[in-house]
Amino acid sequence: MAQWLLLLVLSLPLTAFLYAVEVPAGLLMGPLLVGMIVGMNGGTIRLPGIFFFVVQIVLAMMIAGMVSPSLVDTFAVRWPLFLAIVLSVIFMSTLCGWMITRAGVLPGTTAIWGSSAGAASTMLLMAGAYGADVRLVAFMQYMRVAFVATLATMIAHFGGHQSISDRSDTIFGPFDAQNFALTLAVGIICGFAGRRLRIPAGAFLAPFAVGSALSLTGALAVELPQWLLAISFALLGWNIGLGFTRQILRHARCAFVPTILSIVALLAFSGLLAVLLVWMLGIDPMTAYLATSPGGLDSIAVIAASSNVDISFVMALQTARLVIITLVGPIIARFVADRA
Repeated sequence: MAQWLLLLVLSLPLTAFLYAVEVPAGLLMGPLLVGMIVGMNGGTIRLPGIFFFVVQIVLAMMIAGMVSPSLVDTFAVRWPLFLAIVLSVIFMSTLCGWMITRAGVLPGTTAIWGSSAGAASTMLLMAGAYGADVRLVAFMQYMRVAFVATLATMIAHFGGHQSISDRSDTIFGPFDAQNFALTLAVGIICGFAGRRLRIPAGAFLAPFAVGSALSLTGALAVELPQWLLAISFALLGWNIGLGFTRQILRHARCAFVPTILSIVALLAFSGLLAVLLVWMLGIDPMTAYLATSPGGLDSIAVIAASSNVDISFVMALQTARLVIITLVGPIIARFVADRA
């Protein structure tokens, strides 16, 4: 209980400051940074699974309410380009893992699974079944997510991409209770269905898909109060930050530098893809960068929702990446691991 209290006390002032200076996704980044500090200084608390399940549902319905008809059109018209980008990111991340494995920095095939750009939970399960060191895989996956979220937030802030939404709305502003209840009902039912059907990232993708369809047809007016979104962002940040435990960091000392280098290489490659998107399609750089960023989907969704970007384009490419890498990522990782 004392650790949770410390986490809350430290998070409130930092998050309030980031929100006040209009840092995109400040409600996420404040708790994430504090979670990292607590975790690296001996914190043993973890976000209960049911809370993370609810967070995924809330974020999925939030994005569903922002989706416009252009998302479907964007994917239908540009699917060859999206496929090429996703496969390029998978190739680059696999290459980084293969090089670390061949260099003998990490034991066995750990680097192959840890370098996979996305579907972290799937990669952790596959890594354990394949005999890799799950602790190091978790370290590499969490480190990449933290890097991507931090860099994207900094680019959005200093690049002048603050959200154009009316920030005069208070956290505890009024909301439509009936639409809120319907939104939660759809999200919870679809979230449980997604998990029950064993859909990859089903707790996020199932509510997102159904909520988007209902919102686009006008059957559902997505309503989520600001206080619930703020809590969800904070819980997501804590969930990522608390993953950086002292035990994992101690275990990963030998892999720290190679992991950072591989993440930087992957981010640079994603940035190059973003430049190509800007040149080929004429979209704004921040939209291109968020769309090509290598995970995680939930944190990128929060940053996109907090920034002045084309969220339909970002979510179309990010969803395609998650689905494709979940389906073929483990196969590619296993294939490369056998030959590494």
